[in-house]
Amino acid sequence: MEYNTKRNHLIMREYGRHVQKMIEHILSIEDPERRQRNAQAVIELMGFLNPHLKNVEDFRHKLWDHLFLISDFELDVKSPYPVPTREKLKAKPNPLPYPKRHPRYSHLGKNVEDIINKGLETNDPEKKLGFANAVAYYMKLAYNNWHKEIVHDDAIQSELSNITNGQLTFTNTPYVKSFRQQENRDRDRGGSYGKQRGKFQQRTNSNNNNNNNRRNDNRNSGSGGGNNFKKKRY
Repeated sequence: MEYNTKRNHLIMREYGRHVQKMIEHILSIEDPERRQRNAQAVIELMGFLNPHLKNVEDFRHKLWDHLFLISDFELDVKSPYPVPTREKLKAKPNPLPYPKRHPRYSHLGKNVEDIINKGLETNDPEKKLGFANAVAYYMKLAYNNWHKEIVHDDAIQSELSNITNGQLTFTNTPYVKSFRQQENRDRDRGGSYGKQRGKFQQRTNSNNNNNNNRRNDNRNSGSGGGNNFKKKRY
């Protein structure tokens, strides 16, 4: 028997030992035309063994790269794609620059700090108020998500004043307006829903009354005859 410990290293396990042996046999073929035909046959076999590669873009290009990889880049055949090299395979990608951002207020994040800085830089009172309202709304939302309780506007304004040295102040008028609009929508939705619910309840009561009348009629019609159903004793 031939044990795996006595065999050479299996380069790509998804293709198996037999494909690797076929490629090793192709390396021993001296005729270029015959070597090319055998390489084409192995490519077709590799595609048949891995049908999931057909859904990958340029899957035949990937198969040819795997062919050269299994042959340790020693196979001398013509490829329809650029022949990969060992240096290109082992080359490491350039490291991606990681943004080094150090927010002054880590519990709010860098984006909120950028918004606060833009609000401090603008000279338009309306824009400055808009930045303040947006920051205050986010601070209130973050507080509610983390602490699971409602925070008072004075606490938000106090923290915002400490962060901006009193240069940004917010007003809750836009939020009160939005809350009232939401309440009106809920009230309208509840009214239409109540009407539909009332109609449905009337139809349900009517059907129940009709069913009760049918039961009474059946009970009265069978009281004098011998067709009454008797209860079974178990």
